[in-house]
Amino acid sequence: MTSPTLFGLDRFLSDPALRKPLAGRRVALLAHPASVTRDLTHAIDALAALPDLHLTAAFGPQHGLRGDKQDNMVESTDYRDPRHGIPVFSLYGEVRRPTPAMLDSFDVLLIDLQDLGCRIYTFITTLRYMLEAAAAHGKAVWVLDRPNPAGRPVEGLRLRAGWESFVGAGPLPMRHGLTMGELGHWFIAQHKLELEYRVIRMQGWAETAPGFGWPLGERCWINPSPNAANLSMARAYAGTVMLEGTTLSEGRGTTRPLELFGAPDIDAHAVLAHMHALAPEWLEGCRLRECWFEPTFHKHAGKQCSGVQIHVEDSAYEHAAFRPWRLQALAFKAIRNLYPDYPLWRDFPYEYEFERLAIDLINGSPLLREWVDDTAATPADLETVTRADEESWIAERASFLLYA
Repeated sequence: MTSPTLFGLDRFLSDPALRKPLAGRRVALLAHPASVTRDLTHAIDALAALPDLHLTAAFGPQHGLRGDKQDNMVESTDYRDPRHGIPVFSLYGEVRRPTPAMLDSFDVLLIDLQDLGCRIYTFITTLRYMLEAAAAHGKAVWVLDRPNPAGRPVEGLRLRAGWESFVGAGPLPMRHGLTMGELGHWFIAQHKLELEYRVIRMQGWAETAPGFGWPLGERCWINPSPNAANLSMARAYAGTVMLEGTTLSEGRGTTRPLELFGAPDIDAHAVLAHMHALAPEWLEGCRLRECWFEPTFHKHAGKQCSGVQIHVEDSAYEHAAFRPWRLQALAFKAIRNLYPDYPLWRDFPYEYEFERLAIDLINGSPLLREWVDDTAATPADLETVTRADEESWIAERASFLLYA
């Protein structure tokens, strides 16, 4: 019988030898709502109960330590944890990077963040910022590793130089295929950082998780952010996140956010048919269903939208074949071809960027938008440049993989 998968937090809690190097050192935690043990105890509560650990502070990323904020650019404040009496500092409020005063509260930072395996997910940018601050101030960082639910597959254009932002921490493709612990090693090498860095690795993950994804049937899914409601969303997110830079609804205000897309003024049936005509090979590994939905808030609130839902939960799902970034790019191309004057790109402040279009920030360059808007550009044109980016990343990331 296969042994259960142990995440980094579970191993850290169960093995005193792993904690021994922390004796006499002040420890802080960076976590969010999905930072829980196998029995669903939050990391801050589990760590505070250890008699041999001196927990002095905690940090919350975007959406908060306990998960209190719904949307982008909705900030959290600092506060004192009512149960443990330690300060909880917000890294998505007045600052994105820790201040010297925040750094003075600890010697070693434990990072326990469930990622979605997508470059735009801001927790990886927060990881980079904390590593840089720790290196500059002589602090140590340990990552309590967790699965990348999207697994090892790589997809999408790499971020171009000059396009770094809070949703673009570096020249990664949209779907990078690394865990947080592995990403930490890559950031350290990328920026030539010098600091004490350790990864408390998972145990048994590679044996139980299909394609190095989520260990099915073993662990409860806890939303790492309010709209990351299930594994289906996590699998589709590397494509559906691009909808945030468009006027199309991504399903916020419904029960299936970031698993579907649509708008009141498109014909989803026609869009889906055109997608199949353009590049059917980009639609493999999932089922696509025409649907109708009415968001209760956010884009198109109170209006019935004609849309498409991406289904990745049944036997049609193929982990290695499913390519959500290409799928969503193809949907944009189909809409542009069918509705040449459609106001597809949303012009609004996005993650504290006010000059550049959100769709370009999300993709790390204007390349995707320009391909969509170029009536002469074909799926083969995008495939050529994207495949080169993916192959270069696969080669680059090889030395940072911690799990066989």
